[in-house]
Amino acid sequence: MFSKVLVANRGEIAVRAFRAAYELGAQTVAVYPYEDRNAVHRIKADEAYEIGERGHPVRAYLDIDGIIRAAVDSGADAIYPGYGFLSENPDLARACDAAGITFIGPPADVLELAGNKVRAIGAARAAGIPTLKSTPPSDDVEELVAGAEEVGYPVFVKAVAGGGGRGMRRVDEPGQLRDALDQAMREADSAFGDATVFIEQAVSRPRHIEVQILADKAGNTMHLFERDCSLQRRHQKVIELAPAPNISDELRAALTGDAVKFAESLHYSCAGTVEFLVETEGPRAGQHVFIEMNPRIQVEHTVTEEITGVDLVQSQMLIASGSTLEDLELSQDRVTITGAALQCRITTEDPANGFRPDTGIITAYRSAGGAGVRLDGGTADTGAEVSAHFDSMLVKLTCRGRNFATAVARARRALAEFRIRGVSTNIPFLQAVLDDPEFLAGNVATNFIETRPELLNARTPGDRGTKLLRYVAEITVNKPNGNRPTLLDPGRSGRRALIFRCRRRTAPGSGFSILVRPVSLRSCGVGRTSRSPIPRSGMPTSRCSRPGCGPRTCCGSRRTSAG
Repeated sequence: MFSKVLVANRGEIAVRAFRAAYELGAQTVAVYPYEDRNAVHRIKADEAYEIGERGHPVRAYLDIDGIIRAAVDSGADAIYPGYGFLSENPDLARACDAAGITFIGPPADVLELAGNKVRAIGAARAAGIPTLKSTPPSDDVEELVAGAEEVGYPVFVKAVAGGGGRGMRRVDEPGQLRDALDQAMREADSAFGDATVFIEQAVSRPRHIEVQILADKAGNTMHLFERDCSLQRRHQKVIELAPAPNISDELRAALTGDAVKFAESLHYSCAGTVEFLVETEGPRAGQHVFIEMNPRIQVEHTVTEEITGVDLVQSQMLIASGSTLEDLELSQDRVTITGAALQCRITTEDPANGFRPDTGIITAYRSAGGAGVRLDGGTADTGAEVSAHFDSMLVKLTCRGRNFATAVARARRALAEFRIRGVSTNIPFLQAVLDDPEFLAGNVATNFIETRPELLNARTPGDRGTKLLRYVAEITVNKPNGNRPTLLDPGRSGRRALIFRCRRRTAPGSGFSILVRPVSLRSCGVGRTSRSPIPRSGMPTSRCSRPGCGPRTCCGSRRTSAG
């Protein structure tokens, strides 16, 4: 195992990698731009190095030279890329080789193939795995428009590099294609430094199911079963399930078998994910097609860890250091599914406002806990700043149970325990999804969210504590009702007046009126005497009829003869 690991990432995946390395006895190194100087991952590491140019925080995490320089200066003998940023970039793997540093991931030539969606589709076809129609990759708009006509609408515009839904757009009509191409290419260039895209045939109502792969450098490959990632919004996964509900043993065997076959055809090593679409309706219902491979760890790897008991991040590090699956005591017949798990991505997005990402300071944070609840976060803490520079994910909530229903029940309870103030979150939306009868039945597809717009406004956070504090501040500072009432001397020796408000019954809509009357110390509540309220001219004299009031203990209320 390595002695020191640098993590070329940030947030929750950086913290996750630090924990894995610590358990394996390795020291850890963080890199960060100036804008991330207060980030949790910087504090969690044994050492931290600032990289990049101030004012360009995202560019810093894409700076291969800066990351290699930090690794050399710190004496790190391995670099862990996590997901996103440079995790699928073969140039980082080559730079590591040139510097004598181990890249924790597949070799550069495999990244060239698997990390490029078009090349991966070609490799899948060569391996005999079913795929969708697609065009060659290009950054020429006219060429792509012509290719889309050959594929046939609806289509997807997809970035060649990267993943996570970035650089991806669905197009149902030819008139929408040029705008979609422009948006996808700009997004891909910003996120991955590569604006190249391709056109792929779209499926009407598919399920998105992926298979977790683990392979060593000795050529041994195995799967750790599947995950259902169909619950998506704009191609960004929201809730992931493991194992996938309501699939047959035959379909599971076909998916996992094709995933292992594809990985073996690439001579793959380390952890990876092979992704498929499964038709849910029409003559091809139940059939699957390959869409891509992610040659890295996935955000949703936690659900696989929960149902298999395998630490995927540690497995990556150990395989990269030369261990075999046998050394890790892993084989296909030893790993089985135990229970069920689901992951909810809690983000700082406002569902009622088009999921607009929110920014600001977290003023209060209370997390969930208890049996079967796992939290992975890197920016979730009171006082933490949520900036506009990075992904809006705040914390990953993973819940497990003996079955799917138990896992969902725990997730509902855990979401109810969260208290996050200062920024908007998608927790109300997640709660609405978990309450949906179709979701509870496991009847999910990639269009689940877009066909249920009512989920966006199904719940609103109570936030009672903040509302109370705001009310108190409003009354105390702005004084909308004037200065607070005080005790006044009505001119009688030893007597005081109590100012109180009562609603004028005889003139509805006129608001409140102030009644002033002399009362004894007993009746105004200031002190206790034996004197009773002294009537004045023009004031009602009948005693109140409230229980417990008497000649010497009256509360001071009066009723007129009209009530």
